[in-house]
Amino acid sequence: MARVTVEDCIDKVENRFELVLLAGHRARQISQGAQITVPRDNDKNPVVALREIADETLSPGDLKEDLIHSLQKHVEVDEPESEGGEIADQTVAAGEEVDREDESNIAFDRMSEEELLAGIEGLVAPEKSEDY
Repeated sequence: MARVTVEDCIDKVENRFELVLLAGHRARQISQGAQITVPRDNDKNPVVALREIADETLSPGDLKEDLIHSLQKHVEVDEPESEGGEIADQTVAAGEEVDREDESNIAFDRMSEEELLAGIEGLVAPEKSEDY
């Protein structure tokens, strides 16, 4: 079926496990409507994905980065630094103690003990079911 295509891909992606991950990711992209870069020739999406990798119409490095990005749950966004270094002044290096003067500059949402107790009293315990 796709044995010839897999053998063609091994020169481009040396690790077979990584090849399976990349081809599977690309096949899912094709299923979701991504444009294919090779003629379909009545092939299914995994075979088309392998043919794209074998023909080098898609870079394995780009596919790998896209796969990693799709699996990330938290993507870090590089924010530009302010010109005056204000961010550096507010951050505290690991292990340093915060001075009381700096603590007054930081605003946190604070809750009084009475508010906390009122919130706890308002909670309702879940009903026990006989299934457990």
